[in-house]
Amino acid sequence: MTGATMEGANEARRLRYWRRIEPAHEPGAYRALDAAYRQPHRAYHSWAHIDELLAGLEHFDRLATRPDLIAAAIFWHDAVHLARDPDGKTRLDRQNVRDSVAAFHRHTLLDGNEAKAVEELVMATADHVGARASCELYPGFSDDLDLFVDLDLSPLAAPWDIFAANTQKIRSESVGVEEAEFAANQAKMLEGLARGDAPVFRRAETRAAWDATARVNLARCIAGLRAAGR
Repeated sequence: MTGATMEGANEARRLRYWRRIEPAHEPGAYRALDAAYRQPHRAYHSWAHIDELLAGLEHFDRLATRPDLIAAAIFWHDAVHLARDPDGKTRLDRQNVRDSVAAFHRHTLLDGNEAKAVEELVMATADHVGARASCELYPGFSDDLDLFVDLDLSPLAAPWDIFAANTQKIRSESVGVEEAEFAANQAKMLEGLARGDAPVFRRAETRAAWDATARVNLARCIAGLRAAGR
């Protein structure tokens, strides 16, 4: 498949999923997302990342109780992504996630447990390892949260050349951060995901598909980052 063909397929999938959840949004919601994901500073946290997660959801759709709510979380989870605050301080990922949740609430027509579910799914990306459902907002919500977290981590299992390119894209988004600081921070984050012998992915099906490759990638990348941070 050529690059243009793949891009067309990704856009078609994206629009197909959006049409499913569009009635749950205010008019103009997709335009707001499109403007966000096309911001010039975004190298990794762009439409390409959203498309990759939607492809994963399409593949594992049978595991989802509410694929529509997972799709909504995929669309909104990186709606806000800034490296620095207006005062120049490094911006914490958790603040970007909170602001993404706020963007979702500005545009959604969902309410009650459905809106709360999307909020919790998005907030789970602030702490992939520790995130847990506060309660069963609907039957199967905990399993859906686990699936969503796995989908967001699925790029860890990409072929090594893509994994390495993604790391460079993430580096380019860290405006003003020194190389040694970026390497140390990224290595610490990846070590938190590797966690010794613990599986990277939560669901048995995603673990079978992705865990082994992700572990090799993580070990290789962490070693390189630690060397660069010395």
